[in-house]
Amino acid sequence: MHLVAGASAAIFPLTYEQFDLIGFEETIAADYDDTLLDIARRYSIGQEEILLANPEVDRWLPGEGKPVVIPSRYVLPDAPREGLVLNLPEMRLYHYPEPAEGETREVQTYPVSIGRMDWATPLGVTKVTRKQKDPPWYPPESIRREHAEQGDPLPRVVPPGPDNPLGRHAIRLGIPAYLIHGTNKAYGVGMRVSHGCVRMLPEDIEALFPQVDRGTKVHIINQPVKAGWYGGKLYLEVHPPLEEHPLNAREMDDLVSEVLDKALSLRAADIDEDAVTAAVTRMSGMPEVISKDFL
Repeated sequence: MHLVAGASAAIFPLTYEQFDLIGFEETIAADYDDTLLDIARRYSIGQEEILLANPEVDRWLPGEGKPVVIPSRYVLPDAPREGLVLNLPEMRLYHYPEPAEGETREVQTYPVSIGRMDWATPLGVTKVTRKQKDPPWYPPESIRREHAEQGDPLPRVVPPGPDNPLGRHAIRLGIPAYLIHGTNKAYGVGMRVSHGCVRMLPEDIEALFPQVDRGTKVHIINQPVKAGWYGGKLYLEVHPPLEEHPLNAREMDDLVSEVLDKALSLRAADIDEDAVTAAVTRMSGMPEVISKDFL
């Protein structure tokens, strides 16, 4: 496993298929001129991810030497470990490249932006249909109308270049008009800011682009609650639900019970109910141990 500051992705080996947890958490000291968003990009973390992990830290001026948690540990989504898996509440993309003969399987993971509530990214299974480098952007009429109403009219075609919101790489999906693409506004990655498409950091999609072929399967899922095993311990990871798929307290409890029941069907454990309640209350997006140690 490796995660390097300034690298374009977190890459982890899948040495043991029965393990569901990847990565690690660490705490770093902020530099005097850092913002949380600077630190997030340096470690391939989304904006909402780093804010949830550091609720007491000032977003714009953490301060020199301020401890900042890097939330780079993840429970793998409950989805086929193939192709691309996009978990919308997590605002994170997982890529499972096909290994060469004799090589260990691995997973790569990247922060992404998804559609705003009124432009929600659709759920389902699709595939990569086309790849474009330096793509032109043809704004849909709905987006041109929205911009015109805001006094910011768009042309019918935005050519490649620094003003193109698709960035330098676009991966088109089988869902009409939906893409995974770069951006010319990297600060928004890890938030709900797009018109439904999936935005990636420029350096991240540059790394992913050559690895993904036409026909690659893409699973788009809604899993605000994930549970997984690692080293005999059961972890629970809870994210705030999507606005268009809200969960009241009872529905959240039911979902947590369903997810834990599935994990416990694979292996028995004594559950720490207080730890479960704390994880659900915090919704920090970070895996937390919720099984008790055996004496």
